[in-house]
Amino acid sequence: MTYPEAITWLYATQQFGIKLGLDQPRRLLRETLAFPTANTKVIHIAGTNGKGSTCAIIDALARASGTRTGLFTSPHLIDYRERIKVNGQDIPEETTAQYLTEIKELCADTGKWKNHPTFFELTLAVAMRHFREQECELIILETGMGGRLDATTAVPANLAVITPIALDHSQWLGDSIEKIAYEKAGIIIAKQPVISSTQEPAAHSVIEQEAAEQQAPLQFITQPLTGYHLNIPGPHQKHNAAVAVAAAHAINLPVNTDIVRHALSTVTWPGRFEKINAPDLTSPIILDATHNPHAATALVETWQQEYPDQKASIIFGAVEGKSTSEVLSIIAPIASHFHFVPTNSPRSLNTKELAAALPENPPPSTAHPTLSSAMSATQTATNPTLITGSLFLIGEAKAALAGRETVASSQ
Repeated sequence: MTYPEAITWLYATQQFGIKLGLDQPRRLLRETLAFPTANTKVIHIAGTNGKGSTCAIIDALARASGTRTGLFTSPHLIDYRERIKVNGQDIPEETTAQYLTEIKELCADTGKWKNHPTFFELTLAVAMRHFREQECELIILETGMGGRLDATTAVPANLAVITPIALDHSQWLGDSIEKIAYEKAGIIIAKQPVISSTQEPAAHSVIEQEAAEQQAPLQFITQPLTGYHLNIPGPHQKHNAAVAVAAAHAINLPVNTDIVRHALSTVTWPGRFEKINAPDLTSPIILDATHNPHAATALVETWQQEYPDQKASIIFGAVEGKSTSEVLSIIAPIASHFHFVPTNSPRSLNTKELAAALPENPPPSTAHPTLSSAMSATQTATNPTLITGSLFLIGEAKAALAGRETVASSQ
């Protein structure tokens, strides 16, 4: 298959939905010769918020120390290949097409599979094969959802990292912090070290219990990292950086003060308080994925730090199944005007539903049929534009600002 043909086939597998479990991912990794070698270390990251940023910082630290890295994250914002990076470079189109062609032929033997492998399982197999072929020394894996039964847990890990846990994906993971923490803590491996962010008491207790049962050494990182410039804005990112540095030490990366300083000053993570400035923009545009109340609180703290005397023209879009009313209540104090738009997802809330989710005595709001019309409206204002809500919206905005097209995925 050509690359476009391979991506078309892969996206068609989204019809098989999400299937949590480890037997099939393990088999797929085995059949595609994608398990890491004995000399390759693996860091596995789970949590509700901060996973991607923490992965990016660990990757930056490792590369700055001269370690060859493989980074697997999801979802992508513009290009599918963003999910799979070696030493900061996206997997090439021809490599993606080659591996997907081989996997498609493998999947054609229906007698081998109880269910057809899912989009996420197939993507993980492509990533792990690429990392092995590229002789990565360290692989950094971000879970897709949960942890205990997430496909990434099929990969043996040397270190588990757990970022802040909050309510999200409740239909899959449970309707309480305890239940969700139980699933996230499922990445803990017997007698292998665990690094955790500061957690709510309920999540803290669950992680402690799971680590004790696995006889896994556990360290909670309770203080932010200070004394360094961090290229990703926000007070919460200093906590993510502290976790990342602790993870680097736990996995025995050869980091020192100079390496940490260089890595933190250059690290980037798109769509997390990402500032876009261009000559044709009358005011800056900030992109920030805010899909749950915990993330919304972090956004408000970051905004007030970066723009203490200004409010935002907020372009907002969300998908169903999220705490949209609570998110809007949290971010309303920094809004001068809400501009509601649909997102590039079949689960998108329409603008009437978004308006109905506003808190009492809200800022003014306007419904727009498209993101483009909302962006045109906000550029007449003198204050900054904040595009926030669903990652689908952030990806669409980044693509529009770069003059590109994007095809979102549901996994």
